[in-house]
Amino acid sequence: MKKLVKQVVGIDVAQDELVVCIGRMYDDWTPELYGHKSFANSSKGFISLTEWVTKLSDCTIELRYVMEATGVYHESLAYFLSERGDRLSIILPNKISNYSRTLDVKTVTDKTASEAITRFGLERKLDNWEPPKGIYKTLRQLTRERDQVVEMRTVTKNQLHAEESEAKPNKGSLARIKKHIAFLDKQENEIKEELKELIKENAEVKRVVIILCSLPGIGLLTAATILGETNGFDLIRNKRQLASYAGFDVKEKQSGTSVKGKPRISKRGNKYLRKAMHMPALTAIRHDERFKAIFARIVSKNGIKMKAAVAVQRKLLEMTYTLYKKQEEYDNAYLTKNQIELERSIQELIIKN
Repeated sequence: MKKLVKQVVGIDVAQDELVVCIGRMYDDWTPELYGHKSFANSSKGFISLTEWVTKLSDCTIELRYVMEATGVYHESLAYFLSERGDRLSIILPNKISNYSRTLDVKTVTDKTASEAITRFGLERKLDNWEPPKGIYKTLRQLTRERDQVVEMRTVTKNQLHAEESEAKPNKGSLARIKKHIAFLDKQENEIKEELKELIKENAEVKRVVIILCSLPGIGLLTAATILGETNGFDLIRNKRQLASYAGFDVKEKQSGTSVKGKPRISKRGNKYLRKAMHMPALTAIRHDERFKAIFARIVSKNGIKMKAAVAVQRKLLEMTYTLYKKQEEYDNAYLTKNQIELERSIQELIIKN
């Protein structure tokens, strides 16, 4: 008789709906998906979901809920399950999408997505999710709010330019637009000050921000965005995973000798991280020899400056994680020191021989 060893509830989260699949695995490693249902993404829906799972599952065997990190829509359910003491794993979307490609699924729906999540949970050993520290959530809220304010100001400035370019602009309209821009400037400054105070009050976050800001081009806003969007690198296990989470992973289509698409980044990731790395990368290219060399090498290879700039963005983001793990500040003379050390070792070998 087969023995039940694992139970997983896979949840495909949308803004208003939770599409759920429950599955189990036996000691012969055969997975079985045996329950499907949809629930509202609300407090009442969460209660109905857990009651349904309790009826269908074996209370003597460990059960795990698994879902994707989908923007903010999964957070209420995650906190609800965590407060209940349920085992929960939250997976980066790129992991699920990569896994889904290995399955023989021709039609992609919310149901098949929940099934893929359930299978992934059954086949993998997953870490337990812990609620992020409140400061990282606040950092994300503030940096996203600033991003929206900056976008609104750009639109308003374009509106001002269009109004001023008219033959006979309306003075009242110009005054109101300028007043709106001044208001948005004030809002941005208030958000920046709140960010500074928040970071200053937390010694741990302040130390990490100082480390990240040692990189060329990385300032307080960029460091705060990176920490906020990654929950302090909580879900990140290596720099390659971080690049993939941001959508910097390379997508390439090639088959035989006749089909060969151009490699490009997937952009299937956190857009706020990608956007945050744009200006820092340009600054690093101008002022740091390491990043300048990376940029020049890629441009000389394919002649496309934008592709080279994106490569620097990815490298810079990966280095934030490396410095965070090492708890060391960036040393722009690192390569020079290594070269000197190498030359010294070579000279010593020559003298000995």
